[in-house]
Amino acid sequence: MRAFFSCANAENLLPRLITWNVHRCVGRDGKCSPERIARIIAEQNLDIVALQELDVRRSRTGRVDQAEVIARTLGMTHHFHPAYRVMEEAYGDAILTARPSHMVKGGALPGVGPLSGLEPRGAVWAAVHLGGYEVQVVNTHLGLRGHERIVQVETLLGHEWIGGPNCREPVILLGYFNAIPRSRVYARITRALRDAQCTGLRRKPQATFPARLPFLRLDHVFVSKGIDVSRAETLRTREARMASDHLALVVDFTLKPAPLRPVS
Repeated sequence: MRAFFSCANAENLLPRLITWNVHRCVGRDGKCSPERIARIIAEQNLDIVALQELDVRRSRTGRVDQAEVIARTLGMTHHFHPAYRVMEEAYGDAILTARPSHMVKGGALPGVGPLSGLEPRGAVWAAVHLGGYEVQVVNTHLGLRGHERIVQVETLLGHEWIGGPNCREPVILLGYFNAIPRSRVYARITRALRDAQCTGLRRKPQATFPARLPFLRLDHVFVSKGIDVSRAETLRTREARMASDHLALVVDFTLKPAPLRPVS
């Protein structure tokens, strides 16, 4: 498969991103295939790719660095943060892009008391240059318990992450939040950012889980006021629905020039 490069600038298209929980690149058919994930992503002409649940050199998935394989196939660079690491094996989240970018931060998110023994969670933050501006992109995968997720979201919205002086607009927070729109977590986030699927689009917000018959919105893209969303929809091709237990969410957007800070 040939390497893929985003062509948004060349064809004057809107910037486009995707968030996808790829479930270790193991599909509903039991097949582990980072190449299948990359092939589906390549068809979307994306500028920013946010992936959760990637295995890196883990024995259960053939000791492949899934983040590196997908990025190399797409012709992109990747910024990976291991939420979990044991010796050479890791598991976590990544931001991929063919645009100029740098990793700002990768870090663990807190558990709560006895819940701290649950699966570790984390986030990765990269600055991506789009259209002369530096877009702050934070990709995360939150915990299974409601109280745990609240603490994790407060951390992400706090001064060490999105609420800090180094995270200026435009800002995108996206990933697998394990939270439906009626949850406290969702309500807390939407006091600071806007749900990309609820920004005046004509299309009804689409569920992302489970992939076979989706009825829950657990995967989200949240944007700051400096971003206009023109399209937000899930990938529902037969191959995309087979490749993971979650559906991918694709968002087209524009950057509002007036309030934004140009890249020096």
